Amino acid sequence: MIDENLLNSLNTKEKELFKKGLNDLIEQTYVIENEYKKLNESYASLQNFIKQIIEVQPNALWVLDENGEIFLQNSDAKKLEPLLRKILEHKNKKEFSYKDAYYIVKTVTQTEKTIISATDITEEKRQERLISMGQVAAHLSHEIRNPIGSISLLASTLFKKVDTKTKPLVLEMRKSIWRVERIIKATLLFTKGLNVDAHSFSLLALKDDLEESLAYYTYSKDITFDFQLPDTHMIGDFELLCLVFQNFIFNAIDAIEEGENEEGMIRISYQKEADYTIFHIQDNGKEIKNKNILFEPFKTTKTKGNGLGLALSWQIIKAHGGDIALKDNPKSFEIKIGNTLV
Repeated sequence: MIDENLLNSLNTKEKELFKKGLNDLIEQTYVIENEYKKLNESYASLQNFIKQIIEVQPNALWVLDENGEIFLQNSDAKKLEPLLRKILEHKNKKEFSYKDAYYIVKTVTQTEKTIISATDITEEKRQERLISMGQVAAHLSHEIRNPIGSISLLASTLFKKVDTKTKPLVLEMRKSIWRVERIIKATLLFTKGLNVDAHSFSLLALKDDLEESLAYYTYSKDITFDFQLPDTHMIGDFELLCLVFQNFIFNAIDAIEEGENEEGMIRISYQKEADYTIFHIQDNGKEIKNKNILFEPFKTTKTKGNGLGLALSWQIIKAHGGDIALKDNPKSFEIKIGNTLV
């Protein structure tokens, strides 16, 4: 408070100067207050900007203070708090696994803050494994190919010479050899890549191939095959597409064998559109449990199989400018093949 005696002791001029000084002080206070508000707004804006930068990072990101407490983190990091504990426990480790995923970790210390990033490298790891498995599979396929070819030739010769009672045994041998040859062919196609030789072919020729291939596949249930393929032509690689449809037919047979129905049904229907030729392959077999791994190589939803059939089929159909989709009610696969191959 201002002393009244002091004010009374001042003359008129001094009072005017005092009043002016007081007004200047008040105005300066308002100026400082406004600058403080602007500074606060600028700081809040900067904080929000930093949070946005951290949020858009393609990895989990933590900023820790000098006490090791979380100062700042993005939403990906919030989901991985148990991973942060593992990182802090093993500070010298650069690679971590968490919930079937793999992460590579980088740590940077700046003044009193520590920045930790965890980048998901699961897909890279998967690709590395696939390459390794593909190389091994290709090597084994090359090694097996020649002896299997010799066994196949000997089995054909033996079938002609044995008596009637022994022929069924030799026939089963030939069926097994045929399946091994298909696996070798599929493995080499998958690992070496596809070369589509597109030309016009008859759907009746495709139907004949499928019916012939059924003679080499063993199954125990009574299955009705209804291949509704018309007398028309389409463009594509006949050999590769035969392999695709064989894969789906054999998978359908396996699903029926594993299912509860005593009798099975497998139907192929045909539909022509402006841009695509569409096939639907329907069966009444066991439902597919894990749909997420259908087209992943070396993974299978069946009790038997090597996990390459659908993965290779997907590659072949993609190379034909098409796509494959699993449909429900009824259970079926939709195969779309582009009418114009680039």
